[in-house]
Amino acid sequence: MHLRFSDEELATLVEMVSLATEMANLNPNDEGQAGYQRFESIENKVLEAAKSTGLAGIVEYDMERGKNRVTEEFQDKAYFQKCFNEVRNAVFWEELMIRLAERDLIREIGPAAHGALSEEEQREKAAPFEKRYWAKFQKDGTDPLFWIDHNEDA
Repeated sequence: MHLRFSDEELATLVEMVSLATEMANLNPNDEGQAGYQRFESIENKVLEAAKSTGLAGIVEYDMERGKNRVTEEFQDKAYFQKCFNEVRNAVFWEELMIRLAERDLIREIGPAAHGALSEEEQREKAAPFEKRYWAKFQKDGTDPLFWIDHNEDA
């Protein structure tokens, strides 16, 4: 099968497969690594095709990995990197909010009562905590967060 792309379309395809490969690389388990290798293989083929067109300036060979990669300069300016950074940022805030809300719910009702709730009931009861944290994080970011060592007086 042969596909024909303009240089602009191929540049978009490079960004798409680079984003997918970066996302696949976030899965640390063995099954994820097999998936990552499949993604990386396709990425390498697309980058090899890009090297033979007017896009050669955005692709370089990574001697350490033995594969092609996009240049740092291209990656820094690329839309896919902005997408990837936005996803990482959103996941960070959501996970932080959910984990803190769950912790507070467990403190309020106790571990046994929390364990007796269904996942849906846990989410429902944690929702007010999540809303409180979300409002606080939107207003102040991480500034109000600090670590208290259990052996320290706070």
